[in-house]
Amino acid sequence: MELLSLNASSHLLRERRRLVVYGKCLEVERPDLIRELDDGAVMAWACPERDHINVISLKLASILARVSLEELTIVTVDGSPHCVQLHHAAEEAAKVTGLGGDRVRHLVIHSGRLIPISSRAVKAARYLSKVQRLIEQTKGSDP
Repeated sequence: MELLSLNASSHLLRERRRLVVYGKCLEVERPDLIRELDDGAVMAWACPERDHINVISLKLASILARVSLEELTIVTVDGSPHCVQLHHAAEEAAKVTGLGGDRVRHLVIHSGRLIPISSRAVKAARYLSKVQRLIEQTKGSDP
């Protein structure tokens, strides 16, 4: 289902208390991984290439303000300048609603595998100067 069409206090969210938001392109590119993640949580897609990140952020914050989620998981392809915004949106929504950082989980798909990403890495990705420093510290190896 589409995240933006999901009622912020949907009975599905109140009953299941877990939400997985994934990049829409994964339905075509990696449907197997979407099925693997579908363990009873509410599964919703979003596309920051289509919808502005502020709209997505507000939807997530609205959900977090109304439903006591046990876990919010964001899943995207790695390397997409659009999809990375979903991770930032989740962090911002958690921050403004006071959701504990341990309840937000970030996953990216790289080389066919789901890779856990820390909230610290998501935050660092916002600061290009920090990323530049890390690259220089590793002698300029390519990402």
